[in-house]
Amino acid sequence: MTAPITKAVFPVAGLGTRFLPATKAMPKEMLPLVDRPLIQYAIDEARAAGITEFIFVTARGKSALEDYFDAAPTLERELREKGKDDLLAEVDKATMPSGAIAYIRQQEALGLGHAVWCARRLIGDEPFAVILPDDVIAGDRPCLQQMVEAYEGGCMVAAMDVAPAETRSYGVLDIAEDDGARVRARGMVEKPAPEAAPSRTAVIGRYILTPQVMESLSARKRGAGGEIQLTDAIAEQVDVGPGVFGYRFAGERFDCGSKAGYLRATVAFALAREDLRDAFGAYVQEVAAGLGNA
Repeated sequence: MTAPITKAVFPVAGLGTRFLPATKAMPKEMLPLVDRPLIQYAIDEARAAGITEFIFVTARGKSALEDYFDAAPTLERELREKGKDDLLAEVDKATMPSGAIAYIRQQEALGLGHAVWCARRLIGDEPFAVILPDDVIAGDRPCLQQMVEAYEGGCMVAAMDVAPAETRSYGVLDIAEDDGARVRARGMVEKPAPEAAPSRTAVIGRYILTPQVMESLSARKRGAGGEIQLTDAIAEQVDVGPGVFGYRFAGERFDCGSKAGYLRATVAFALAREDLRDAFGAYVQEVAAGLGNA
């Protein structure tokens, strides 16, 4: 029996330069997708997967994240007194109990692998999850929950097939065995050119990792872009224990780290809402018709 996955690391130290000037004053993880910030979607997904300990790897200027998950007694009291129970319930979802979230500073921007390594002392010798809030995944069942249910040990990464020209934007799996939803990897390559990519199966921002990954990251080896790559540390586990697996999740992934992806997610999530679908859908159709006639 594999150990339960109860801890998750959220690397949220990035500057969000692609969303300047908005991110000059707010963390990119606080950008709203309809009426919830990106970080809330990540937390909700983790909760659904059974995560009970949340580790944020932050940097200077990220205090808004701490404030968001803190209690807001004045606001809660006002909503309660005015009988706005629906809004109060939404505020409660964004309030984490004392001690549930730990905040760790990444003092140097040395890459995703380094950000995860910063959480090593809180992870200890347990398997753990990593969630990148930039990747928002819509589906009937949350992506990490699907992965936890399929997990049988070793390392597991969320995966999806991409167009050949897109491999240079992802870590890509070198596949040894392909059983459809689950694949066994013989290696991983960070951002390969299309002609050098071992497959079209790309790694997406959800991971279940063994504590041995932290040992590999402790070597502080530099990879693509001169950064400490999480992909490289995972690749070192292919011949260790059960190995490394990719899991092709059911759902649609939105890259909210890019402006185009963020806007696509905004439209998709708005159209999925019963309270917004009719009015917003009519507007989208009107805009689309106008573009078609232009």
